[in-house]
Parts: sequence; C-alpha cells; structure tokens
Amino acid sequence: MNRRTSLIPSWLPVDPYVLALLATVGLAALLPVSGAAAEAAGGASTGAVALLFFLYGARLSTREIVEGLKHWRLHLTVLACTFVLFPVLGLAARGLVPYLLTPQLHSGLLFLCLVPSTVQSSIAFTSIARGNVPAAICAGSFSSLAGIVITPLLAALLIGGGTAGFSADSLVKIVAQLLLPFVAGQLLRRWLTGFLTRHRKALGLVDRGSVLLVVYTAFSEGMVTGIWHQVTPARLAAMLAVEAVLLAVMLSVSWYGGRRLGFDRADRVAIQFAGSKKSLAAGLPMASVLFGAHASLAVLPLMLFHQMQLMVCAVLAKRRAKDEEAREAQPTGTPDAPVPTSEPAGVPTPGR
Repeated sequence: MNRRTSLIPSWLPVDPYVLALLATVGLAALLPVSGAAAEAAGGASTGAVALLFFLYGARLSTREIVEGLKHWRLHLTVLACTFVLFPVLGLAARGLVPYLLTPQLHSGLLFLCLVPSTVQSSIAFTSIARGNVPAAICAGSFSSLAGIVITPLLAALLIGGGTAGFSADSLVKIVAQLLLPFVAGQLLRRWLTGFLTRHRKALGLVDRGSVLLVVYTAFSEGMVTGIWHQVTPARLAAMLAVEAVLLAVMLSVSWYGGRRLGFDRADRVAIQFAGSKKSLAAGLPMASVLFGAHASLAVLPLMLFHQMQLMVCAVLAKRRAKDEEAREAQPTGTPDAPVPTSEPAGVPTPGR
C-alpha cells in the first residue's frame, strides 16, 4: 500500500487530482486572467489540448484493440451504456429545468453523459473486485477512442447551438485540436513508444498540468464574463442529487443488465465499472473546444461526478471482492456461507 492510500480511509478515496482541480478553480476565482494575458493563456490552452490528444494517440496500442475485438459483445455493451443509455438519461433530465437545474447546468450534465469512459479507474476497480481486467482495459481503450469522434458528434446533435455555445466553427476546432493530433500520434507511435515508456512519469505530469491549464483558462473566462453568478448553493446541491441518481441507475443497469445478457460474473464486473464511468481527463479538454466561454459551467458537473464515482465505486469494488471471497470459501452444495468480515487490501485511488 502506498503512503497516500494509507493516509486516506479506504472507503473514502479522495483523488488528489480533484483537489488540484479545485485549487485551480479557486485560483481562477481569485486571480482570473483578462486582456492580453487571457489571449496568451487561451493560446497555451489550445496547444495543451492538441498535445494531450497527440499523446493519447501515441499511447494507444493497436495490438490491444485487435485482441479486444475477440470479446466484442462485452465491448458493445459498454459502448451502449456510455454513448446510448447515458445520453438518454441526460436528455430525460431536461424535465428538471428550471425546477432543479438551470439550462446551463443541464447542458453541462448532458455533456457529462456524452464523454467516454475512463481507463485507469475502470481497470483499478475491476481488479479490486476480481473481475475481467483484460476486458476492462480494452473496453476503456475502445471507449476513449470512440469518444474522440462520438462525443463531439453527439454534442452537435443533442446540445446544438443553444446554451452550450456549440457552432459549426467547433467542428473545425475538433478536427484541428483533437482528431489530427490523435491521428498523428497513432502514425508516429512506433517511433515514440520507447520515449513514452522511459518518460512515463514526466509525461503524466504533462498530461495533468495541461488539463489544469485548460481548467484555469476556462474558469478565468467564466469569472470575467460573470456566468458564475448564475450558480447558487441550492443549484449545486440539486446537481449533486441528480448526479447521485444518475450514477445509481447506471451502476444498477450495467450490473443486472449484464446478467440478463448472459455474461458471467467477471465480465459483469468489467461492464459495471467501465460502463458507469466518465473520463475527466478526456472530458475537460473536449469541453474547452466545444463550449468556449461556457466551458467552466460545462465541466462543473463532470468534476463533481468524477469524485462521486471514485468514492462510490471504491466501496462497491470492495463489496464485490468480499462476495467473491465468500463464494469461493463456500463448500460445494452447501447454503450460502456468511460473508467474511476481514477487509481486503487498500484501494488504489485512480487518477482519472
């Protein structure tokens, strides 16, 4: 168990990256950039987004994609959860406007429902719960790859030119800042693999630092334009409640739906943890491209959901592991044995 994990209760994983994001938001609130400084920060943010997607393309293994195709039913199920069921629920939440959510917060909630699944946290929680880890790796990778194309298209279709600020010009930005760098990374991957492996830790800091820059620029612009005056504590509390219901529905549907589709326990674990997650790392830079001046409100629901999914899924993964331990300890042909009370090893808190 690493030092950071031992200092935090295993049932309450607080992602340090989320704390860094919140600190960045606080800095943007106290010291927002404007004028020439804002233009410089915006240019740096644009370059950071392009660099992020270049690195995503360079890291994605084509061999893993080919191997993962062998379990196509599982991956289609995860993709359906991520890009079909989630968006349907996001659209249904439109009925909560203006009673619980403002139009801007609903746009952010809907955007949350459109972003791809995570990779690291899906793998970590599937491993803790003793599920099909290779399937979780491939499912997360497929979702991330598909999201580069599907998320902007769904945003154009479902959010359109309303409060989100999405326009035809955004499509050009998507190609220039997301798709082209990603494709370039894939094409150059064979020459970059060694470099990426040797400098994995440093490049991880580049990843996170780039996202922090994107967040700072977006929230600074929000402060300067005054859009944060539209958000009240009551609205934030309502948003948290709506997201809690959203997460509960997706965890339940992905688990019991997997059983109805005939998947075994290990596959159902992978489906549940990959199909109920949303990627903060992919969503934040996408929002900066898609939403412009409204990006700060658009990413707020995603930031809240990210921490919520980590906390809930850490508890759930340990529960799944206990259930499996009890099943294995049960003699064949005997009634269910009581669940052991010993705690499994500490939960590694995923960063995305």
